Amino acid sequence: MHKRDPEQLFPHDKLIRPFLAVIPRAVHPNHVTILRMILTPVVLYFLFKQNYNIGVPLFVVTAMTDALDGTLARVRKQITRWGTFYDPIADKMLIGSVIILILLQHVNPLIAFSVIGVEILMMAGGWYQRRRGIVVTANIWGKVKMILEFTGVLLLLISLWLGVDLFVELSEGTLILAIIFAVIALLTYSL
Repeated sequence: MHKRDPEQLFPHDKLIRPFLAVIPRAVHPNHVTILRMILTPVVLYFLFKQNYNIGVPLFVVTAMTDALDGTLARVRKQITRWGTFYDPIADKMLIGSVIILILLQHVNPLIAFSVIGVEILMMAGGWYQRRRGIVVTANIWGKVKMILEFTGVLLLLISLWLGVDLFVELSEGTLILAIIFAVIALLTYSL
């Protein structure tokens, strides 16, 4: 199996790269990952309180830190073992907790449980590989899966925020695609 160079840039890195100039060099990718971990309970609080005016934009900002920390790591050559392990965990904390809080109530529970189940399998696979001394980095399948999960969750949140039921069906369809890409990512050892 071909192993991906962890410093190889993804297409979105090239889009984000110009904006890195405004981020001080003292800010490292791991700082951004920790910020995502800290913001996750805040996002959940506002979503739980059904304060979508704050919760939905805060979810978007928090989710976007995933792209930012990865781009920072690759562009500034600051990839660490800690980051390659905890960045996907921070992503799964955010997406998984929002899925548990929101999706289980508003979409087909089978879809929600499938997303959660695949995420658990991916974390277990990453943990197993790490125990064997293998550092697993994301590949394109994992990136597409994360974008689809984010989009599916966001569509549902927008549906709740604006009261537009059409987005619930779009959310479910997007999450089904995310599950397919998650299985492909899992089979290719992606996190």
